[in-house]
Amino acid sequence: MGNTLDLLGGLSRDELRNFCWIAAAVFAIVAGLWRWRRLHWTALGAVLLFAALNAGAGIYVLNTFRDSRWSAGGEPPLSAPSFSETPIVGEYFGPLDSALQGVVGGVNDFLAFKQALPIAMDFLALSGWALLLSFPLAVLAAVISFAMARRRSADFEKYRTKVDLLEDELEQVKRQISAGNSVETEFPAESAPEQVRN
Repeated sequence: MGNTLDLLGGLSRDELRNFCWIAAAVFAIVAGLWRWRRLHWTALGAVLLFAALNAGAGIYVLNTFRDSRWSAGGEPPLSAPSFSETPIVGEYFGPLDSALQGVVGGVNDFLAFKQALPIAMDFLALSGWALLLSFPLAVLAAVISFAMARRRSADFEKYRTKVDLLEDELEQVKRQISAGNSVETEFPAESAPEQVRN
């Protein structure tokens, strides 16, 4: 998990978006070439993978909202003034400095979250659209699989009928051969008395 986050840490917003598209496309191509007879399931898997990657990217952006990648072109972070360096009375303002830094840090976190939220929502919206697309794709894939299964079943029935016919023909041939053998054995038995008479 940490290695994955390290890899994502080097990606900009556009690179993260492109990564989701490229990963889903590579999956579709590889799985499509590997199981080309089930392209309908491959398409559904690629769409679901795209949805999962975008959802993960959105969650990643929200978890790292303080990252400067999400605040490009936004408001610069605020800095708290230091009163502890004031001559003579500065040592009494130490607690005030820490309180101000806490308040400014909270404001900076809020600003960073406000800048990262639209980016995360873009990823989550893409994930939602992909999930919506996956429902009709799932229905279509199920219909295609059902049609293919019925066709395989019909082909199997056709082959089984052919095998049954061949077995019947084979039995008929066996009966004819055995009937021919019994006729051949009867003829010498009938001709034996004639030979004795001669």
